[in-house]
Amino acid sequence: MNRSFYIIMAAQFFSSLADNALLIAAIALLVQLNAPAWMTPLLKLFFVLSYVLLAAFVGAFADSRPKGNVMFITNTIKFVGCAAMLLGGHPIISYAIVGLGAAAYSPAKYGILTELLPPEKLVAANGWIEGLTVGSIIFGTVFGGILISSTVSQSLLSFDMPALDTGIDTPAESAILVIMMFYVIAALINLRIPDTGARYVTQKTNPIELVKDFAVCFKTLWSDRLGQISLAVTTLFWGAGATLQFIVIKWAQVALHMNLSQGAILQAISAVGVAAGAVWAAWRVPLRSSLNVLPYGIAMGLVVCVMALYNSNMLPDIVLLTVGKLEVSLNLLPAYFLLLLVGWLAGYFVVPMNALLQHRGHVLMSAGHSIAVQNFNENISVLMMLLVYSLLIWLDASVQYVIIGFGLTVSLIMWLVIKRHIANQAEYDSMHLIGEHKH
Repeated sequence: MNRSFYIIMAAQFFSSLADNALLIAAIALLVQLNAPAWMTPLLKLFFVLSYVLLAAFVGAFADSRPKGNVMFITNTIKFVGCAAMLLGGHPIISYAIVGLGAAAYSPAKYGILTELLPPEKLVAANGWIEGLTVGSIIFGTVFGGILISSTVSQSLLSFDMPALDTGIDTPAESAILVIMMFYVIAALINLRIPDTGARYVTQKTNPIELVKDFAVCFKTLWSDRLGQISLAVTTLFWGAGATLQFIVIKWAQVALHMNLSQGAILQAISAVGVAAGAVWAAWRVPLRSSLNVLPYGIAMGLVVCVMALYNSNMLPDIVLLTVGKLEVSLNLLPAYFLLLLVGWLAGYFVVPMNALLQHRGHVLMSAGHSIAVQNFNENISVLMMLLVYSLLIWLDASVQYVIIGFGLTVSLIMWLVIKRHIANQAEYDSMHLIGEHKH
């Protein structure tokens, strides 16, 4: 990998870290406002809404100028959303502005990989990007939980600016101010991303024409035998992953008797597993063998179901290890193991699928447009799953039943995807044989 790749990784790390820390701070802000519980998953829902509504336009924007320039502009939009939250804007609307920046950031972030690297390096590059992204989720989630914890927030709030009333009086507000600094760091790194020299045809600006082009790209990817399988898997993964973030927090409260700060750290444990699975896939799975990992998706759904069967009362609360103020208890070890395993399976099967989809998209159309189609599908899935989850919370459904239903749904969809792949392969082999016979 060349130097430019590592600069892109650094920019992605800090920007994503801020996004995930801000989610925890926004949840704390909703709690501070005494918002109803069903409103919490709406934070993520409004965050991803821009991915869906702007899908036809962000690809063209990403391909209209050097990707580093696009990443700087979109990171600035994220900063504005963060500032809006700090200045009293509603957490859901403010986080939606951050989502607007993220939606436009994504095609540039992934599209630049196909400009920098040959196809045979895409799995490894995706492994590192996904591993780093998940690392930023881990650190961001943990960082957000630490910032809103009583000890750290009291220290932050104790700072006084002479002759200046900042108006920052709560743990959530002090956390948001610190998070804004990470968006600034990401923006400065964005300025160091070199121009790859890749140029595309002049992008259309007519909204109707852009929507038509997007529809063509959408149909092209779903019609491609390899593209449709990888697109189906990544669509399922991101929808499931976004919902699992909130399920884990709820499960931590109900089954493990944890508060929000502790639940945020617990959530990060599954992200450690995803990072490990992603790096393992980058090392072990070449692009040509990417479809061999599909059965791991079924296994992931079944392991999620097992989570519903466990609670912290099943084992004695014996402290095994103390690191600072963090205590590792015997009754939490099975929960940690299950979350690590779910994460590892997810990371191992999604990274090859992501690389395959990027490769097919780059072959069939431009980088920015293919990533925009991918984001559109993935975030439609996120919206649908979060809406269902919000409805279930509103109906006061048991978290155990929610987890089991979630896990079985993931396994069933992955089984159907595998069946479709087998049918596609049989059709391809049949056509190949007919062609040979005619020849």
